[in-house]
Amino acid sequence: MSKVLIALDQGTTSSRAVVFSTEGRILAAHSVEFPQIYPQPGWVEHDPLSILNSQVTALTEAVRISGVSVTDIAAIGITNQRETTLVWDRKTGECVHNAIVWQCRRTASMVDDLIAKGWGDAIREKTGLIPDAYFSGTKLAWLLNELDLRDAARRGELCFGTVDSFLAWHLVEGHPHVTDATNASRTMLFNIATQDWDDELLHVLDIPREMLPQVVDSSQVIGMLDPAILGRPIPVAAMAGDQHASLFGQACLKPGMVKNTYGTGCFMLMNTGDQLVRSQNGLLTTVAWRIGGKPVYALEGSVFMGGATIQWLRDEMHLIASASESEAVARSVDSTGGVYLVPAFTGLGAPYWDMYSRGTLVGLTRGTGRPHVVRAALEAIAYQSADLMHAMAADCGFTPEALQVDGGASANKFLMQFQADIMNVPVVRPQVMETTALGAALLAGLAVGVYASVEETTKAWQEDLVFQPDMAAEERTALLKGWQRAVGRAKNWIEH
Repeated sequence: MSKVLIALDQGTTSSRAVVFSTEGRILAAHSVEFPQIYPQPGWVEHDPLSILNSQVTALTEAVRISGVSVTDIAAIGITNQRETTLVWDRKTGECVHNAIVWQCRRTASMVDDLIAKGWGDAIREKTGLIPDAYFSGTKLAWLLNELDLRDAARRGELCFGTVDSFLAWHLVEGHPHVTDATNASRTMLFNIATQDWDDELLHVLDIPREMLPQVVDSSQVIGMLDPAILGRPIPVAAMAGDQHASLFGQACLKPGMVKNTYGTGCFMLMNTGDQLVRSQNGLLTTVAWRIGGKPVYALEGSVFMGGATIQWLRDEMHLIASASESEAVARSVDSTGGVYLVPAFTGLGAPYWDMYSRGTLVGLTRGTGRPHVVRAALEAIAYQSADLMHAMAADCGFTPEALQVDGGASANKFLMQFQADIMNVPVVRPQVMETTALGAALLAGLAVGVYASVEETTKAWQEDLVFQPDMAAEERTALLKGWQRAVGRAKNWIEH
């Protein structure tokens, strides 16, 4: 058999492993869920051993299901939930605390304090990020404060890492303490221009440099898989945060190419090449990937409520029995009848960044029924994504030629067609929807010579469907104007 590539896709609710042919076909996959821990309202944790054990189980099962010989595995790539923060003992590998998950808001007051002290602009300038409890920096500072760990950290006894780093340390022979540039760029500690940890930010948060991992390329052999796991050493040859891996897996290799992942939320990334574009419109600047020591940058926007809006229709409102039913219900009416849903249930993300907004349903009449609300919910996902696209176009000075899509909700043809219509750009869906895992596999293959060049990896991407825009300009303008009015009603709802 020809060589195969494996991606370890460590997510927020499950660990997944996918076996790919070098042509990009899925040969096998296995997923293992693990528990979520909520110690207090707004706090989210994971058991580190659950992360590790579920990922090893997913890997061994995917290989077993595929039937491939371990001698045919050319390389393994790691992709991961970003920002989640772990600290472990350098000798034993034992974590000092549960992983603090990216969703956790326990350090919001710490961020407020940084901003009050005037650090907001410096953080934005150095890291490309808007200061937020979402990122790793304040989570790490919280652990150091609460557990009184700074002296041990300065002595080099502790390791900090995001999930990629934690997995690499535990799965690779010799325990390398590394992270890749994409994950480093999500910590709020990494200077994306100099490509190094920022001493000034480390000083502000009192984080010892001795505990930080070495920052490596996204496509690079970092070591060999512990042979105890699969029976032989295999190159572990890529690490990348999930959204960055998806951008690569979507073959968005040229500046101006954009992908949107429709998951619980929506994450839109635009490749900006070697240009570090600093957003004036509420987006983040991040490292898309780093290969051969050269970073490629991206603009990123996030929608908090994507597929979660459909879940709300199903679980809380009981307007649909399943997510797949939403398409037929939405198509049963010609329009929403002027109804707009703004799903700001946890505030609004990019480009608004309004944590005091709340979910709003407006434009109701006596004739409004279930299908109008369902259709409005699907349209809301597209409107929010269109807001991100418009912000990217404003930052870059041009509208992208197309939008590459993936994720669960991209299976909804009504949503994808409306997305094309409201953005007025073609929406392109690939044959392989596991683009995050595919990206990690391709980056690993590139590092070990399966692919001769970055460009050669695009052969693994195959088009499935293209949704062409088919809406009159006047209708699009009127709908977007109505959406902006509805967002205005949702903004700043909570008094503060």
